[in-house]
Amino acid sequence: MAKVELKQPVVEEISAAIDGAQSAILVDYRGLTVQQDTELRKKLREAGVSYKVYKNTMMRFAFKGTDLEGLDDLLNGPSALAVSKDDATAPARILCEFAKGADKLEIKGGVVEGKVCDVNELVEVAKVPSREELLGRLFGSWQSPIASFARVIKQIAEKGGEAAPAETAEAPAEAPAEAAAEAPAEA
Repeated sequence: MAKVELKQPVVEEISAAIDGAQSAILVDYRGLTVQQDTELRKKLREAGVSYKVYKNTMMRFAFKGTDLEGLDDLLNGPSALAVSKDDATAPARILCEFAKGADKLEIKGGVVEGKVCDVNELVEVAKVPSREELLGRLFGSWQSPIASFARVIKQIAEKGGEAAPAETAEAPAEAPAEAAAEAPAEA
């Protein structure tokens, strides 16, 4: 079997992994212990991020004609590719957090939503909360006014609704008397 025929399935695997990806990040994993590598893979897997080591030449072939083609300059030395199709910030967030404790992990660069990013930009992307956290904040902000309104209604109901009916009963009683007094004067 020719070498090209052996390499083609690997290139197709990479192409399938990056097809429709929200983000893809290249890292240099040299120096990580087996325990650290296992822990990193577990965190990425739990977040729905695929992480795999590929040969640079295979990635170059797969990246041609895609947004990731801008990463060709970073394909030197050992490279692993972390790809997320669901959450654009997950790979950056997990890898940057992990790199704080494992100084041997080097983030080379990546592509987030079609834009090639350097390490500094990926650190900024990592600061963006996850989709679930953002949705929680949004729903919390929607819930706050509703909860406040519900507390006010509950307090009125607990008081027996005395204040609201007394005020409304006095206002209509005064208004017709004033209207009747003004009506004859105009006539």
